[in-house]
Amino acid sequence: MASSTSPSLEPSKPSDLAPVLDPSELTKTDIRPSLYPTLDLTKEPVDFALFQAVPLDLMLKLHFVPVHERDGALWLAMADPLDVITQDLLRMQLKRPLRFAGAPQAQILEVLKKSESGQKVMDEAGEALKVQVLREEDLDDEVLDLERITDKDEAPIIRLVDTTIFNALQRRASDIHMETTATGFQIKYRIDGCLYAAAEPIDKRFASPIISRIKVMSELDIAEKRKPQDGRFKLKVRGRAIDFRVSIMPTIHGEDSVIRILDKENLSEEFKSLSLDILGFSAHELAKIRRFSREPYGMFLVTGPTGSGKTTTLYAVLTEIRSPEDKLITIEDPVEYQLEGVTQIPVNEKKGLTFAVGLRSILRHDPDKILVGEIRDSETAQIAIQSALTGHLVFTTVHANNTLDVLGRFQHMGVEVYNFVSALNCILAQRLVRTLCPKCKHPIAPPSPQELIDNGVDPAWATSATFYEKVGCVDCNGTGFRGRQAIIEFMGMNDELRELITKRASIRDIKAAARRHGMQTLRESALEKVRLGLTTFAEINKVTFTEGA
Repeated sequence: MASSTSPSLEPSKPSDLAPVLDPSELTKTDIRPSLYPTLDLTKEPVDFALFQAVPLDLMLKLHFVPVHERDGALWLAMADPLDVITQDLLRMQLKRPLRFAGAPQAQILEVLKKSESGQKVMDEAGEALKVQVLREEDLDDEVLDLERITDKDEAPIIRLVDTTIFNALQRRASDIHMETTATGFQIKYRIDGCLYAAAEPIDKRFASPIISRIKVMSELDIAEKRKPQDGRFKLKVRGRAIDFRVSIMPTIHGEDSVIRILDKENLSEEFKSLSLDILGFSAHELAKIRRFSREPYGMFLVTGPTGSGKTTTLYAVLTEIRSPEDKLITIEDPVEYQLEGVTQIPVNEKKGLTFAVGLRSILRHDPDKILVGEIRDSETAQIAIQSALTGHLVFTTVHANNTLDVLGRFQHMGVEVYNFVSALNCILAQRLVRTLCPKCKHPIAPPSPQELIDNGVDPAWATSATFYEKVGCVDCNGTGFRGRQAIIEFMGMNDELRELITKRASIRDIKAAARRHGMQTLRESALEKVRLGLTTFAEINKVTFTEGA
């Protein structure tokens, strides 16, 4: 699976060796100068399929990782490739031709650390449930402790649930899906917007105890199996408090559960300094967003389906514009990130704290800037518009397919068009596309002219593009993708657009005017990601229409 740009693994003469590391550093990284080639594992992708085929215990014990398979031999990276005793042991254990290369021990341990996410423990826990009848369900008054996932004496149900959650956090999952089918019980993770099986299906008879364990953790009624239930629980993992939102739903085969992971303190390192720069916007898109986010008053509206990154974009905007001189207040359902210097209010509909009620109270606290998590009804829309018209800068979201669909959405909620366009500064429609793993993506030849036409682009467009395909490595869990970036459609309001909307002009005329003023469609933004080699046609076709080009 290695590309032609991968470093050669063939042994060289001492005079020809060009180690990645400076010779003076060799003693620090435990690599001895030798006839063996040296690798930089931060640049050389580790083949995910080979990594899965070699026993994890053996790699952890002997500190090596498989790199490539060439000419019938498996290449292993070791800190000391001259250790013949370890080499002989590996030949006996793996029972196949082996070749060896050197790599810094710190890099080898880092690769192993990425794999040590509880997957092996989870597989073992699931395996136990396939063959073992659960003899006890002492689930009450238990406290979830992720440190005990390797405890062999722990009840299998508790151990499986603990490990499932821990593994999900390690693999950057946003949701955990537990599905009861006719043939078994399947656990899946949603990573970068796509579902992946967490382990092999387990016996269906264990579905009810597992769901009951989730109910106990969420303080739900374990006896109620015919109605949907919603709850939440909280864990402290490595010093970080993480909320989990739980939904239980009855199906024809039993009960299903979806656990949404709400990491308020943000596990991702790059989001600790959340800003618009890390979300993948182009330079001209950033300039527009920053300009309109610093207006003195009005409404900054973001639209898109659930899970399209609307809240993250608005949080990035707030992070950039917050100032000790201004009072920023948000009302959200739920509060997903904690922002220093911002007053954040969670919606609690059971106690009567809705968006509309909370927004009225917020206005009595003399805010300068307000974030309304979502406009769901006419009352909230009317209050938000009045706030924008009376000197407040209001950031909010609404569910619509694109910038122009927002207009119909507000009209459907009974909002007066004139007031709406007077308050509106801009509309930003957003989607997320998976980006290719930078470590293992492989360049390919441009698609055929017909393929380009089918994707809505002129064949001449391909002359300025570099195309890649997904491969899969340890860094991306073998998926070929790592992370997502935003594609947007941004419409800044001006006098011409306000006049057209007020006169109820056709969508075609409004769109044409917006394009004249520089609006780029979602499809065009997505195609730019393909042109830069960040994603593929298959990915952008999942979230944009070809005819939108």
